[in-house]
Amino acid sequence: MRADRFIGWDLGGAHLKLAQIDASGQLIDVRQLPCPIWRGIEYLDRALEEAGHAIQAEQPCHALTMTAELADIFTDRLQGVQVLVEHFGAQVSVGRIRIFAGKTGWLATAEVKEHATSIASANWLACASYAARKCARGIVVDIGSTTTDIIEFRDGRIWYRGYSDGERLRTGELVYTGVLRTPVMAVVQWVPFEGEWQTLASEQFATLADVYQLTGQLAAVTPPVSFETADGAGREPLDCARRLARMVGRDVGAADLAQWRTLAHYIARIHLSLIRESVERMLSRGVESHDLPLVGAGVGRFRVRELAAQLGCQYIDFSELVEGAQELTNYAAVCAPAAALAYLAMSS
Repeated sequence: MRADRFIGWDLGGAHLKLAQIDASGQLIDVRQLPCPIWRGIEYLDRALEEAGHAIQAEQPCHALTMTAELADIFTDRLQGVQVLVEHFGAQVSVGRIRIFAGKTGWLATAEVKEHATSIASANWLACASYAARKCARGIVVDIGSTTTDIIEFRDGRIWYRGYSDGERLRTGELVYTGVLRTPVMAVVQWVPFEGEWQTLASEQFATLADVYQLTGQLAAVTPPVSFETADGAGREPLDCARRLARMVGRDVGAADLAQWRTLAHYIARIHLSLIRESVERMLSRGVESHDLPLVGAGVGRFRVRELAAQLGCQYIDFSELVEGAQELTNYAAVCAPAAALAYLAMSS
């Protein structure tokens, strides 16, 4: 019997994401749930249980990808993949489960151990594979809360040089920085402040969520963004400024809010330059790559739009590649690998 609902799942180390489409390809539901697996596997169980309440289908097809196997509660990625699939199967008991193993294809749960390295952190390939079906050519730039994936595609083919995280870090196709969870100290070591260049504290006093809250760019993201803070305190601009002030060894009262915003804008420019370097590296591969459109995905895709303008490239928002109400297509762009998996499962 053919499935009446296709559900893409992306088990991340900080969030669980899922997207549901009906048999006609219309988005029915998209959601992202907090899931800090590094604190314990019970957080995954709770998130899966909560997500399960949103599934109302007699014959669902579940398509699963993950990055949470990297969480340090696991001794290695093999154990992580196996444990995640085991807990997923225990919580999601209705319907068929298909595991996305990237270049290996779709797998049943019984095949996980043999192909764990293909399954691990393959969500980027799901996103690019779907984009390649909707667009003739381009570069997917998926800026999430923690990482950025950069993947070229042309004529239905994915042009990647690295597959594993280690290989992709080497090739620049994975940039380990996002717009929420990345510590400020991982982006800049020197900043201009009060007319001088100074070093930053090597401490996670502030994250890029504080930076982008101060620049005002997070406020424009739909659906609204929620994030954990380094000190567990509030998310208002003054709270963010207080945390950023600690990075330069100050109290927030040492400068006015406008000065802290200026500092945040500087850090944001440096952050984008890190991603731009990898995109320009990809654009330099040859004549077929130099003018590819940028497909923006993830919670930080507002930065991809800026980057496309800087580089003189066409910009395509991932929300344009899926079908449904605008609120859902926008959310699908944030949860792009999950949405991509749902569509790939429907067509396979």
